[in-house]
Amino acid sequence: MKIKLLMVGKTTESQLAELIEGYTSRLKHYIGFELVVIPELKNAKSLSVELQKEKEGELILGKLENPDHVVLLDEKGKQFTSVRFSEYISNLMLTSNKCTVFVIGGPYGFSEQVYKRANSMISLSSMTFSHQMIRLLFVEQLYRAMTIIKGEPYHHE
Repeated sequence: MKIKLLMVGKTTESQLAELIEGYTSRLKHYIGFELVVIPELKNAKSLSVELQKEKEGELILGKLENPDHVVLLDEKGKQFTSVRFSEYISNLMLTSNKCTVFVIGGPYGFSEQVYKRANSMISLSSMTFSHQMIRLLFVEQLYRAMTIIKGEPYHHE
């Protein structure tokens, strides 16, 4: 199985980008992992929220392949502990030979078309974080999940 993190907009905070790259590099020792960036819409401020979500949704859907297992990172999604998230990832690894694509949308979330395409949704927290911060939280939790699966001493209970 391969995992992709698909996200709208590049990471502009250099400290976050450096940390994300560090975890991305570590992840490649465990699983095929790729970050895919969809450029932010030009003149987004001149678009209504719904039109912005629709246009971003078209770009997101354009990056997905038919057999991809799509998981939206969304505030309405299911929350896990780190151990339960590792079990979720382990189950995906055992049951899916497809690519699993985790998606972080733009500032207003996802279009209805993207929600319809998704296989599931997860939430990393009940709190609200910037989209750039969520990228770091996700790659760290994915790395943590891989170390839990492998029985390595990164995570402590």
